Amino acid sequence: MSNVVLIVDDDPVQRRLVEAMVQRFGYQALIAEGGDAALALLIGEQPARIDCVVLDLVMPDLDGLGVLARMRQAGLDTPVIVQTAHGGIDNVVSAMRAGAADFVVKPASPERLEVSLRNALATKALAGELQRVKRSRDGTLSLSDVITRSPAMRPVLSAAEKSAASTIPVLLEGESGVGKELMARAIHGSGERRARPFVAVNCGAMPENLVESILFGHEKGAFTGATDKHTGKFIEADGGTLFLDEVGELPPAAQVKLLRALQEGEVEPVGSRKTIKVDVRIVSATNRDLIAEVKAGRFREDLFYRLHVFPISIPPLRKRPEDIPELARHFLTRIAAEQGKRLRALDGATLAQLAAFRWPGNVRQLENAIFRAVVLADGDTIGMNEFPQVTSDGTAQPADEAQQMIEASPAMAPDMPVSISDRMAMLRPNVTMIAPSLPLTDSHNDVRPLEDIEREAIRFAIKHYRGQMSEVARRLKIGRSTLYRKLEGLGLQEESLDLQDDAAAIAVNETAAAD
Repeated sequence: MSNVVLIVDDDPVQRRLVEAMVQRFGYQALIAEGGDAALALLIGEQPARIDCVVLDLVMPDLDGLGVLARMRQAGLDTPVIVQTAHGGIDNVVSAMRAGAADFVVKPASPERLEVSLRNALATKALAGELQRVKRSRDGTLSLSDVITRSPAMRPVLSAAEKSAASTIPVLLEGESGVGKELMARAIHGSGERRARPFVAVNCGAMPENLVESILFGHEKGAFTGATDKHTGKFIEADGGTLFLDEVGELPPAAQVKLLRALQEGEVEPVGSRKTIKVDVRIVSATNRDLIAEVKAGRFREDLFYRLHVFPISIPPLRKRPEDIPELARHFLTRIAAEQGKRLRALDGATLAQLAAFRWPGNVRQLENAIFRAVVLADGDTIGMNEFPQVTSDGTAQPADEAQQMIEASPAMAPDMPVSISDRMAMLRPNVTMIAPSLPLTDSHNDVRPLEDIEREAIRFAIKHYRGQMSEVARRLKIGRSTLYRKLEGLGLQEESLDLQDDAAAIAVNETAAAD
């Protein structure tokens, strides 16, 4: 979604001229016919999302200086570019003192207005990013710092805001890279414990034999190598928030000890004979389905109910495409400043391509892609040439488009019947786009179980050959009876039957066309 520019002018001709220029620059234009109408949009009961204001200085009702004064009183930091036909030095000084970011004289040339808008938006973005980094470092990051414009995130933020007002245990669920730790920090920074410590611990990165020491601490000499007393994460977070990232990775023995600490509100350091009371608010996160883990016996049911009190599910980036341009601009501003590069923006076509990409690695992948683009960029604007890993075919072709392609082919003419194998050959390039490779390791870089690999390989073969089981067995170099035994053992019977039904439907249509 592009930046929104509010145009405030009582002259309809001037409004249309500026609106046309703003839209040509790639921004969205919002119109106000006077100062009062502008304030209603900026600080009214339901304020609009506005990134920059182009404000006429001389207006009949409330003039530009009056609008600037009211914005400053309301604490609004939206950048304002003042324009007027009276370009005296006194007007310039008055406007700048009132908080204007820039000043242009009517009629402003497109080049001058575009430069002014770009500079104002870049300055605002950089200032906002610096404040966000400072709040993150101080532990005061709040929910207002979460960058989102997607309707899919509204219930998430609403739930997070309600949880922040209490000490209820929160479980953040979502795929890897969606921003669970950021949400945890925002919940902490929006609650009463914001002035107390926020301590994060990655449960998947702790060696199994050191989990108890890391979480609860140890005394000097408690075990070999314990040369000093160590304060555990629970004690470090006393009075504040303890964030247990990837809590589903905890080994069974550690789950028992964590459960006791949560139940009793006290911890016992390794090698100590006394317990220590702790007051800790727990926020945990996982990319696993903990209910399935409980059913499989890999996660304790009693611990699950201790953590799963207030679950919040964060949708993946592909389900909130409205956030992609905003996040991309956010990362560009920060990374360009860190790398010392004068990059102003991503062009509109590039933002559209990025928004269309599925981003399997979610926000983390987008951030790394922007980092690479900043390093590759030579000019002051980033284009698609800086995103070699993101192409226009970054998503698989929808099935209905594939069907339209087949129906439009000359081979589908009534006097030229096409066999099922020919149809499969025409569909095959689109199918291979969906599953072109078979990963041998999981998200934690561990080798996947052989059963999972076999299930995925057979599923792909069935889809690839559209349920033609004889062809599937032949290509996998196994007998049909062996294939059906594997389908039953791997739970793929229903999927194979559906694909066989699809192939049968094609055969019926083919016979009807031939008749």
